[in-house]
Amino acid sequence: MKQSRAMSLVEAVANVIAGYGVAVVTQLIVFPWFGLPSHLSDALAIGAVFTLVSILRTYLLRRIFEAIRVGGA
Repeated sequence: MKQSRAMSLVEAVANVIAGYGVAVVTQLIVFPWFGLPSHLSDALAIGAVFTLVSILRTYLLRRIFEAIRVGGA
């Protein structure tokens, strides 16, 4: 069954949102190990940037693999 573009985007967003909290907590724990300041507001902002990049990456990869599947390659 073919996945629609809209459902590809929904899947990508759900996947990234599920990991967002883990990413923020990880930053708060790991940054001090490297001598970096660890502030919740910074972790949320950094997490938001990487979340947007991740959504775009996941969506594009899903569309590429769907095109390969439909194309029979």
